[in-house]
Amino acid sequence: MKSKQNFRNKYLVYSLGIFSSIVLFFIASRIVSTRDSQHNQNRLDFLTEKAIQDLNKIPFDSAKIPRSGLASGSIKFTNSKSWTSGFYAGTLWQLYSYSKNNTLKKAAIQWQSPIQKEQFDSTTHDLGFKIFCSFGNAYRNTKNQAYKEICITAAKSLSKRFNPKVGAIRSWDHHTELWQFPVIIDNMMNLELLFEASKYTGDSSFYKIANQHAQTTLKNHFRKNNSSYHVVDYNPTTGAVIQKMTHQGASNVSSWSRGQAWGLYGFTVAYRYTKNDAYLAQAKKIANFIFTNPNLPDDFIPYWDFDAPNIPNEPRDVSAATIAASGLLELAQYDHTNSPKYLMWASKILSTLEEPDYQSNTPPFILNQSVGSVPGNFEVNVPIIYADYYYIEALQRMKELTQAPE
Repeated sequence: MKSKQNFRNKYLVYSLGIFSSIVLFFIASRIVSTRDSQHNQNRLDFLTEKAIQDLNKIPFDSAKIPRSGLASGSIKFTNSKSWTSGFYAGTLWQLYSYSKNNTLKKAAIQWQSPIQKEQFDSTTHDLGFKIFCSFGNAYRNTKNQAYKEICITAAKSLSKRFNPKVGAIRSWDHHTELWQFPVIIDNMMNLELLFEASKYTGDSSFYKIANQHAQTTLKNHFRKNNSSYHVVDYNPTTGAVIQKMTHQGASNVSSWSRGQAWGLYGFTVAYRYTKNDAYLAQAKKIANFIFTNPNLPDDFIPYWDFDAPNIPNEPRDVSAATIAASGLLELAQYDHTNSPKYLMWASKILSTLEEPDYQSNTPPFILNQSVGSVPGNFEVNVPIIYADYYYIEALQRMKELTQAPE
């Protein structure tokens, strides 16, 4: 009898905890809603019209996909092989999802067309970025079965890069003098393609690969303070860790800002599909590392590396901010206890990015002051297309979370 009573008491406490968390989330969303919901909608309306107008300024060319802006005000284009090639079409699809404007739909279909052949490329880990950001959004918006099949084929190609001994998907095939089997934190972002392919097909192998990759990354990529290394190199035969290093950050022991944002977003997505509490816990830890970091500027737009040597005289990275904001807005849906601060953090970023210094004057880009690579000395303090992609996604998510019920 006593054990039954104890069970009832524990169940009551558990239920009250869940109820309290939901109430906190509801209150937080209403607080942000009263201040930002209509404004975000107005912003999306403006960006929809801007995107339509910009289409006339960027003639379609299958070999010239917008990637970033140059200091001169001109555009740096890329081709379908680039890891960034799917973001422009994906941005158009996101704005179509909001507006249902057929001009944007037609343009999205056109701009994704040169990327279709990349579904067969098993020499890259970036198929999630390239194919899921374009054709994944296309399928979500149209339910065209051909788009789904392209995503499935891409997932099969990506799966070929999985090494069961390592328990991870190989990221790069280049710089073989530096590493044997490199796995980068960015690769967490390509797992969504695999998780979705498993849902599309019922084939659990995609899910198992994605889940194992996330487990391996969780085990080896993070430091005690919950920041992540950029690159972990493995022995492909034994699976042993050889070294932990960077390719984009300030040093091997620094915290490259976009990498931290990839981790926050990626582990939140992994939790969405698996409901593995360890992934949720890691996403929460990364969020706290980023947003309680003493080197995070007051406006919440991080320097390109949290440990860059010349802070505060270092470039900011708007792309890291937009990725983190979008990740936070999904994380808020799962971690109701902390959702008020996640919503406030994301809202602060979105508000800051409307300041003139962060706005781009180069069509078709929206935001300025992103960083491709400081060590590589390219795309520093310029507009970059993936910053815009995650910015629009964040605006959409904020709108969905805070809009008043009809």
